Amino acid sequence: MSATDLNLLVTLDALLSEGSVAGAARRLQLSPSAMSRALARLRQAIGDPLLVRAGRGLVPTPRAIELREQVSQLVQGAQAALRPVQATNLGTVNRTFTLRTRQGFVENFAIELIERIARQAPGIRLRFVEKTDRDSTALREGSVDLETAVVDEDTSPELLTQGLFGDRIVGVVRAGHPLSRIDVSAADYAAGEHIGISLRGLEHGSIDQALGALGLSRRLITTVPGFSTALGLARSSDMIASVPERYSTRLRLGMHTFALPFVVPGFTVAMLWHPRMDADPVHRWIRSCLRDVCAGTIEP
Repeated sequence: MSATDLNLLVTLDALLSEGSVAGAARRLQLSPSAMSRALARLRQAIGDPLLVRAGRGLVPTPRAIELREQVSQLVQGAQAALRPVQATNLGTVNRTFTLRTRQGFVENFAIELIERIARQAPGIRLRFVEKTDRDSTALREGSVDLETAVVDEDTSPELLTQGLFGDRIVGVVRAGHPLSRIDVSAADYAAGEHIGISLRGLEHGSIDQALGALGLSRRLITTVPGFSTALGLARSSDMIASVPERYSTRLRLGMHTFALPFVVPGFTVAMLWHPRMDADPVHRWIRSCLRDVCAGTIEP
C-alpha cells in the first residue's frame, strides 16, 4: 500500500484481541462484511494471513501473536494522546522551565515566583537566562519556555503575548541627595549628572527626546547596560538614575524616588511564549504564577 491507513491499527487491535471477525465487528460497531473487508486489507498490507481457520474458529498466526502487544500499545497511546488534557497533579511534576528576561526583572520578581511555585510544585525548577537582545529565536526553537519584553511593532506576530504590568520611568537618587529635598523641576533634573542606560546599544532615548522638546538636555557621566548597575552607581554617588518604577521596586529600597517632571510615555511589560506551549497545563500554570506575582497577588 502506498499510504498506510492508520485506522487499520484499531481494526487490527480488535481482531487480535477478539480472535474473530464477528467479535471485532461487534466491538467496533461494524457489520461482519465490513470487518472481513478490513481484514483482507490488513492481510495485504502486512503480507500475512494474521487469522486462519482452525475448525469452527480462527487462530492467530505467529506474526499476529508478535504484533498483538505492540499494536495494543500503539492504539492505547494514540487514544491517550487524543483525550482532552486532564488536571495535572503539580506535586508530581518534575520539569525545568527556562525564562529569558533582564537581570532587573529577576532581582525584583524571582524570589516571589520561586517561592510560589515551590509551595505547590516542588519538582519544578526555574532557570533564568539573561535577555541581551530582542531576538526571540530561542522561543521558537524551544530552548526558552517563557520570555519578558516590552511588546511593540518589532515583536514577532507568531508569538503569544500577555501584559504583566504597566510601568513608567522615574528618577532615583541616593538618600540625602540635594534633589531629595526639593520638588524637582525639568531644569533641576537636566542640570544633574546622569547615568545613561543602554539596553539596545543606544545612548539617547525617550527621556532625551522629552527634554529636547523643552529646550533642555542632560549630561551623561557614564552609560551602563542595565537598571541594577545604574542604581548601584546612583546609591553611592550624586548621579541620577532613571529607571522603570515597577521593574525596580526592590532595587530602589533605601533610595529616594521622584516622578519625572516632564512627560515620558509609559509602557507595558509582557510575557511571550510560543503557541505550541499554549495548551500545556503546567506551562499554563507557570504563566498564571508569573501574572499573579507581577500583579502583587501572592498566596499566603
